[in-house]
Amino acid sequence: MKTLLFLAAGGLALAGLGACAPRTPPTARVALDCPASQGDLDRTSISPDRKTCLYATRDGDQVSLRLIPVSNSYEQALEPIEQELKAEIAPDVTAKAKVAEADAKVATADAKAASADAKSAAQVARQAAEDALGEAKDAESEAKDADDVSANTHIDLPGIHISADEGGKADVNVGAIHVNAGENGATVRMSRDVRLRGEAFSPEKRGFRATYILARDNLKDGWSAVGYEAGGPKTGPVTVAVVRSRSGRRHDVFDDVKRLVRKNGGV
Repeated sequence: MKTLLFLAAGGLALAGLGACAPRTPPTARVALDCPASQGDLDRTSISPDRKTCLYATRDGDQVSLRLIPVSNSYEQALEPIEQELKAEIAPDVTAKAKVAEADAKVATADAKAASADAKSAAQVARQAAEDALGEAKDAESEAKDADDVSANTHIDLPGIHISADEGGKADVNVGAIHVNAGENGATVRMSRDVRLRGEAFSPEKRGFRATYILARDNLKDGWSAVGYEAGGPKTGPVTVAVVRSRSGRRHDVFDDVKRLVRKNGGV
């Protein structure tokens, strides 16, 4: 339950911090404002054009703050970064073992080891899925007797949509936050339109904020979670903080990151 609740709560916190708007209207940013430190983050380098700044924590977490252009849409501008983060997922050991067994028929011992690795890699995701299922059943039991709860649970309420099954899969949608959990891990997405700095009373929301988090046990190099926080004018340039977290204090890292993004993105 802790994993899923943390991810959903982290997304809600990210959404909540965008409420306050400074007074002066934004101008198109041409360089990043990278303070020497932000919370637990310490700056380690700045590129000559000031469009990339690197930060790190004492626990080994890494943050790459970037200013990227927008050609068509900010969603398309963020796609390469999402693919970059997905590349941090280690190859599926179990699948490779099955291929080797089909080709050489000598993979019995390897298959057992791969199975153990897969179970270990899926512990966090399974726990998240079980938590989502438990919460869904608790909510449903308020309207039904416990004996009426089926293996597949679906809750569809205004702003809250939960679909979970006994197979370990769960989809949780709460407002602009979307959590997908299963045997392969947990993914969190949040994207919403916001007003730009200085435009608190504007009828048009010309800015955006977006969050993407992958929390898995089979990430490369010992990372516990990777993701990004992005924000800025929809027409660009967009401020993106790419996060690779090694510690269990991911919420602290993302709290610091979203402040850097909000400051540079003008949202």
